[in-house]
Amino acid sequence: MSEIIAGVEVPETAAVAEASQLIRETTNPLIYHHSRRVYFFSQFHAQRLGVKPDPELLYLAAMFHDTGLITPFSDVEQRFEVDGADHGRKFLLDRGFSPAAADTVWTAIALHTTPGIPGRMGPEIATTHLGVLTDVLGFGFDGLDLAHVEEILAFHPRGDFKTDFLRTFVDALKHRPDTTNGTVNSDILEHFIPDFRRTTTVERITGSPWSS
Repeated sequence: MSEIIAGVEVPETAAVAEASQLIRETTNPLIYHHSRRVYFFSQFHAQRLGVKPDPELLYLAAMFHDTGLITPFSDVEQRFEVDGADHGRKFLLDRGFSPAAADTVWTAIALHTTPGIPGRMGPEIATTHLGVLTDVLGFGFDGLDLAHVEEILAFHPRGDFKTDFLRTFVDALKHRPDTTNGTVNSDILEHFIPDFRRTTTVERITGSPWSS
């Protein structure tokens, strides 16, 4: 029987079931519940925009989008978004998905914190970004059906999400601060790590080896 929460159906496929189990067992409740909420909010945005993302790809993008914050997924010195994207793409390719489908999921995950670009791309990419914005920043909260929100939270509670989510970011990025350069993630490190100061683009230009 299909799982339906707040009127949104979770795709009943082997990949969805396996991804759900994998993320539940290898991350933590914060990431698992956040990722599931992102899927439901992404589908609400799809309905609002009148677009139809592939539900299986959208679900897989949502489930892997923050895995780069958590060991064993944060295994490379690169942006955490790219960590998650790489693991998401490998998950799909290992299970026989087409390269195009895997690339769609990779892009949705890699760009989920990048403003201004996902909305110009395919529906899976655009709505993953919007779903993240809703769960993290409350984007579009006033337009949500509160009964739907309550139903989602009954299955996937937020707890002390703001505090725990920020702590997770700091713990995941403090040992690789250079990977946050040029991203919204540097804001978090600047706020919580007293001696952290990002190198600005102006400093990079003026300090380049060019004489002019």
